[in-house]
Amino acid sequence: MSKSPSIIVPARIASTRFPGKLLHEVRGKPIVLWTADRIRAVAPEFSLYFAVDDDSLERCLTEAGYSTIRTRCDHPSGTDRLAEANSLVGADVVINVQADEPMVTGDQIRSLASGLKGEASIATLAIPFSRPDDFIDPNQVKVVRDRAGYALYFSRSPMPFARDISGQVDIDWLAKHACYRHLGLYAYKADFLNAFLDLEPSFLEQTEKLEQLRAMEHGYRIHVAITHQTTIGIDTPKDVSEFEAQLD
Repeated sequence: MSKSPSIIVPARIASTRFPGKLLHEVRGKPIVLWTADRIRAVAPEFSLYFAVDDDSLERCLTEAGYSTIRTRCDHPSGTDRLAEANSLVGADVVINVQADEPMVTGDQIRSLASGLKGEASIATLAIPFSRPDDFIDPNQVKVVRDRAGYALYFSRSPMPFARDISGQVDIDWLAKHACYRHLGLYAYKADFLNAFLDLEPSFLEQTEKLEQLRAMEHGYRIHVAITHQTTIGIDTPKDVSEFEAQLD
């Protein structure tokens, strides 16, 4: 087993809101290659693999010189795909960068690795909310932490709920209070990944549709580091325009 962390990027061809998005070209280059090139540039010290479920993705990445691992098509979550891939990679720590995050930074990747130096089995990132519309948006996942930086809960609902103002937060309120949006980047200890495959899906996970809640319900701790570097997760065609604007 490798003693240094490895980055494994789950890359699947299916996407409900944006079919085939990873192969969608931005300025002549597929989104998955924008992400791959970014990771290679900002975090060259880590080994990099892509866990793919499709011939076209595999061909796109291997022709560009990236290492791929073919995984099953029917995994219920990205974490299950990571676990299968790491059974071949053999890393003791796996950093999970999303294939649709072409603006990830090196500091963010290294923060994930550092988050596992304590008692956490999982490390992830969050960024402060700055817009009230984002804070109430159920597609923007919220996280609250304890004083040591470990997650207390993740939810699609606004957290914390500002009771004194009936939840009607504004920019000034957000500026004064620490409310965090979860970023879908993770690091895992290998023993957790191995155990995750046997954990029964939980009520909270199935209700919120957030798989990290399965780990929490089974007693695993998640460290949440705060970043102030913004990223762009490409979930819809609209996000492509935002990403392209960042390239200018």
